[in-house]
Amino acid sequence: MMQKIKVIIMGAAGRDFHNFNVYFRNNEVYDVVAFTATQIPGIEGRNYPAELAGPSYPKGIPIYPEEKLPQLIKEHDVDQVIFAYSDVSHEYVMNRASLALASGADFRLMGPNTTMLKAKVPVVSVCAVRTGSGKSQTSRQVAKILKNKGLRVAAIRHPMPYGDLRKQIWQRFASYDDLDKNECTIEEREEYEPHIDNGIIVYAGVDYERILNEAEKEADIIVWDGGNNDMPFYKPDLSIVVADPHRAGHEVTYHPGETNLRMADVVIVNKVDTANIDKVKEVKETIRRVNPTATVLDAASPITADKPELIKGKRVLAVEDGPTVTHGSMPYGAAAIMAKNLGAEEIVDPKPYAVGSIKEAYRKYPHLGAILPALGYGDKQVAELKETIDRVPCDVVVVGTPVDLRRLINISKPAVRVRYELKVLGPVSLEQILDDFLKRSRTR
Repeated sequence: MMQKIKVIIMGAAGRDFHNFNVYFRNNEVYDVVAFTATQIPGIEGRNYPAELAGPSYPKGIPIYPEEKLPQLIKEHDVDQVIFAYSDVSHEYVMNRASLALASGADFRLMGPNTTMLKAKVPVVSVCAVRTGSGKSQTSRQVAKILKNKGLRVAAIRHPMPYGDLRKQIWQRFASYDDLDKNECTIEEREEYEPHIDNGIIVYAGVDYERILNEAEKEADIIVWDGGNNDMPFYKPDLSIVVADPHRAGHEVTYHPGETNLRMADVVIVNKVDTANIDKVKEVKETIRRVNPTATVLDAASPITADKPELIKGKRVLAVEDGPTVTHGSMPYGAAAIMAKNLGAEEIVDPKPYAVGSIKEAYRKYPHLGAILPALGYGDKQVAELKETIDRVPCDVVVVGTPVDLRRLINISKPAVRVRYELKVLGPVSLEQILDDFLKRSRTR
């Protein structure tokens, strides 16, 4: 009897589970002995449950902190290490490769042919070269345009299963009540609520073949709403990728953002209204070099505030979208930009007042400027976020998160919500791009 190939999958509660489900779960050649986890606080120490792992794994599969990788390779005599998470530099990936190789194992990346599922309906994917490029507002606009054309649209979101995995096999969100019922984190609400506000049904979870089967029952077309800068889980019929000139060069130095860029049918160069013109040119030159057939669009992300009069001359705490400013490597976001533009006297640095895991985030991400990342991966962290906000000596809290944080946390100080939406500037409109696609697709 052939000895099975022993595998560890390195992940962050997303692609790692997907790669397992579609390739390893029922594959008799392999024995997945463990997952490792990083990036997201508190996701290690769990078990990938038997209900998801399948009959070959009646006890499920343990999930360990990534720091234990060399020890696990040696303890289990592991043959292959699969790298399966995103928004990390090429250097970072090869550092992990070196760690695996030095411990005796092969190191492997898995590509589209082994991980992408084929849908029965057309799929428009929206991905990015980095977290925080503007993918979410692009996904929202794509879904809204398609819905306005009379199509039944389902948005399928890149996974964020940070709770009980058995309860998150597949999830459907059509209302705020669904978010409450599923005990969604701040990070999940940031992505789901804006779609729900636009009348778009959202699917997410852990088992993306099951999710696809459910979505196909009520959708004429699917919008893949990507997370981090990961590749789509479904084979796209139209691939839209968002690039960020505020981080020019990252589009070819981060994994798997460069892969997305090279596969894109359409590249949206976002934030041209706030980025340095030379950096915009640099990104466009890179696109022409690595993907000369892609259609390139310019776009802006205009920022608005619901109570702008509260900001001028005041000491402001800027609360920003968590993933964008943490592993997305942005030192600030929309809240800080708006506060500065509207004449705030001071943007108060919250670092001295941070507590618990929020304080730890500043140590882990030293690039962060005088802003507060809206981290809320569980009740404890939400409470620490609230305590940090309460401790900061400021006059006004400016909230730059996609979800209205004021509904989730009782902010005792006056609060201003900042919003930003995609505005495509040309040379053609996003609606024209989608019209041309629909004429070619099997929806007509």
